[in-house]
Parts: sequence; structure tokens; C-alpha cells
Amino acid sequence: MSSSNADHGELGAFLKARRMELSPAQVGLPDSAGGRRRVKGLRREEVALLASISPDYYTRLEQGRRQASEPVLDTLARVLRLDDGERAYMFELSGRDAARPRRRTTQKVQPELRRLLDDLSTTPAVVLGRRTDILAWNPMAAALFTDFARIPERKRNFVRLVFCEPAIRALYPDWDRVAQISLAQLRMAAARDPKDPRLAELVGELSLQDPDFRRWWGAHRVAVQGRGTKVLNHPIAGQLTLDWSFLTCTADPDQQLITLTAEPGTPSHDRLRTLASADHAGEAGCSTAAGGARW
Repeated sequence: MSSSNADHGELGAFLKARRMELSPAQVGLPDSAGGRRRVKGLRREEVALLASISPDYYTRLEQGRRQASEPVLDTLARVLRLDDGERAYMFELSGRDAARPRRRTTQKVQPELRRLLDDLSTTPAVVLGRRTDILAWNPMAAALFTDFARIPERKRNFVRLVFCEPAIRALYPDWDRVAQISLAQLRMAAARDPKDPRLAELVGELSLQDPDFRRWWGAHRVAVQGRGTKVLNHPIAGQLTLDWSFLTCTADPDQQLITLTAEPGTPSHDRLRTLASADHAGEAGCSTAAGGARW
């Protein structure tokens, strides 16, 4: 396996961030300093001890001067208490995932996803591409969120909108949680293609504009989620509790259809149906056309 795609500097920063979150007590080590440590979290030497590797070996990993083997990565995932998403992220950064060509051509929504969007007349749905770019959406999604036709196509990105669009911020009573989850998912995209110039541009732009983004990005959180629940305070429909899930396109695994639904019989279900029958969905516009996507 070639390590040409590995970003060892990012790997080191990730390992450091994770060990700093663990205390000796959490991993079964005595705290000889009695809780008065100069350094937050575990020391490098302690991680090396738990992983049965030399302190010099681990130090070189954090400094980006050494490539880890798969067994060592597995051991570090256990020692640092990584969840499945964090473990996958670590392997991506190490270049240990299956090599594949990096496609940076402009994505267009797949025809089968386009047809699905058109058929979902009462269900908000969007298609997200690489780096959470918004490729397409249906009228219900536009009615639920906002009309983004005024936004240039290059700026139609979910994470950017979460952090920079006041109308999107106002929808979420738990904006901090939503923003951190979306950023953690962007981290996974960065691991899959660390040399993507548009992703680097996006991260640089948001780091300059938003101190929350800058702080949370530095925490190296990652997430892999296939479903969840969103609570929105919609200016017309009122409070909505919606379950979301995604369908990955087999023709292009970098495209995902995201749907938002409400449990039948709940107030959110009734309010979503009311929104679907109102003129607002029609006013908000349809999805992909020759000029680009709307969401």
C-alpha cells in the first residue's frame, strides 16, 4: 500500500487531541501527580506503554515522522477509546484504506436520485455530494429550509450554510450540536481526500470567519452517521421533530440522498403535511436545473 495519500501531520494532531481527552484513571493507570499534571490528558509515554510500543515510536507518529502499521493502529484505537467513526478516520489519515482515484470533477446529481427527488412530493429531501456540497433538492426541502438559488453554486455547501447562513442558524434550537455534527462529518471527507483544494479552501474560509468552527475543527472530532433526529423551529410550520436517514448512490458513492420524515400521528407529521399542501413549497422552487441545484 502506498502512503502517498496519508496525511501524517493530521494523524499526529488527531492522536494528540484524543490522548489529551483521557485521564490515567480512565485507562487504568495510577496518577502519580495526584491530579496536578502539567499536561492535560495522557502523556505520550503512557499511550506508548498501553499500546506496547516504544515511546520514541509513538512520538514519531505524533510528529508525522513515522507510518504506523495496521496492528499498531488497531491497538491505538483501543487504547484511545476510539469509536467506529474515529477509528475509520484514523485509518484514512494513515493511508491504510483501499486506494482509489480522487475524483475532483464537478459532480452532477445521478439520474436515479433525481427521479427519487421528484417522486417525494411530501417528504423533504436533498442530495449531498463530496465535502457536503448540495447537488439537488426537492420543493419540500426548499419549503422547509430556504431558497438558496440566490447563493452562487460554489457556495452551496451544507456546512458553510450551517455556519454562515442566519436563516439556517435560526431553524435549529440546538444549533451547536447540529454544527458540530456537520463539522465532524466534514472531517471524514477531509480524511478521504486530504489534498482536495476546494475542501481546503472551505476549511480556511470558515476558520477565518467563525471562531466556533476554528475551535471545533481543531478538536479533530469525526462522525459517521446514517440516521438521526433534527428539531427545527420553522417560521411557518412551527416546531418540527424530524427523523433523517440517507441512501448512498451505488453509481457514485460520494452522493447521498437525505430524507426527513415525521412519525405518523404526531404534530410534526401533521405540520409537515400542511407545509406540503401550502403554496410555500411551490414558491420555493424545484431542484436541479441547467443553472444548478437548489435546496
